[in-house]
Amino acid sequence: MIVPTPHNNAKKGDIATTVLMPGDPLRAKYIADKYLDNVICYNEIRNMLGYTGKYKGKTISIQGSGMGVPSMGIYSRELYEGYDVKNIIRIGTAGSLANEESSKIASSVSLKDILVATDVLSNSNYLIANGLENNVLPECSKELLYKLRDVSSKLNIKLKEGKIYTSDIFYSTKQQLVDISKLDVLGVEMETLALYTNANMLGKNAIAIFTVSDNPISNLSISANERQSGLNNMIELALELAINCDE
Repeated sequence: MIVPTPHNNAKKGDIATTVLMPGDPLRAKYIADKYLDNVICYNEIRNMLGYTGKYKGKTISIQGSGMGVPSMGIYSRELYEGYDVKNIIRIGTAGSLANEESSKIASSVSLKDILVATDVLSNSNYLIANGLENNVLPECSKELLYKLRDVSSKLNIKLKEGKIYTSDIFYSTKQQLVDISKLDVLGVEMETLALYTNANMLGKNAIAIFTVSDNPISNLSISANERQSGLNNMIELALELAINCDE
């Protein structure tokens, strides 16, 4: 069987035009099991699980992205180019950077908030490596952002929109995090720069939604139960967005 990419054993047609991408492939499995009907598992290579099924009668796919810019860069690009995916909705967690020295925007973010990345700041060289200007910030899809606002209003889910910081370093020092917090960013994560860059280069749509799970500066984090319920709110928001993407 010939498949379009080396990291995915799905055949053409196995993957929907809209894909939800959590970082954790086991979260992809959880979402497929809990929310989708008529599910098939289309990818198991490197355990980066991918599923397609029906949500409220519409076909969507869910696949893990892995951790970090390189992993997201590979999987999102292959979905866009190899499988004709039009829309990728990242659903992940982010860290709040609120502290006594942070910007007003960073200070406004609390645990369990749901964030939307309109654009990205980063310490990654992904833009330069792709021959792009490092000072041109990749943005989310305006079309998906407008639809997300409409869906969130109907579900009565409050969103905080703004820049997100994509870091190549998970174990940043507290001083590095404090320095980032002085920028006008909502929080920190590790994948969105690659997703938005790929989408912008290829003329595709992407948007990243996060549940704030911790504050690495103050060492605060939500409990396991709070994490699950908070993620479910974000997941259900993303699923509703997914079924409205092509309308």
